[in-house]
Amino acid sequence: MAESIAQDLKVIVFRLKDEEYGVPVQQVGSIERMQHITRVPNTPEFVKGVINLRGVVTPILDLRKRFGIENVDYTESTRIIIVYVDDIEVGLIVDAANDVIDIPTDAIEPAPEVVGTIDDDYIHGVAKLDKRLLVLLDLKNTLSHGEVKEIKTMEGSREQ
Repeated sequence: MAESIAQDLKVIVFRLKDEEYGVPVQQVGSIERMQHITRVPNTPEFVKGVINLRGVVTPILDLRKRFGIENVDYTESTRIIIVYVDDIEVGLIVDAANDVIDIPTDAIEPAPEVVGTIDDDYIHGVAKLDKRLLVLLDLKNTLSHGEVKEIKTMEGSREQ
């Protein structure tokens, strides 16, 4: 039994538009309500700016813009998921986040070659859970090497 538990993948489930996505819980620091975001000039369009989260300046990315999904106004259910990508802490703006589930690894299939509007480099796999499909994101590929470097620069500016 312990063996099957070790093979399960625990993920935070969040929503963008009408689809559900998951990120491994080990990469998630916290889930926050929307708050004031301070814009940072000369950043990619999907970088909304930075927030002061308990004394830590954290870059905030809008996943809708990153994935090319049409923009909508933020609502009461909009959340910022704080995640760790390549030793940096970033916040991801999502439509809603309210579920933590265990996914058996045998329910995860590789990313299909064509998945809607999202570049399949971002996708680790697709989990089939009864009638529910969950797109598992590969956070490392959500940002390019150059974008990670740029975000590290934003984080570094807080130490000056």
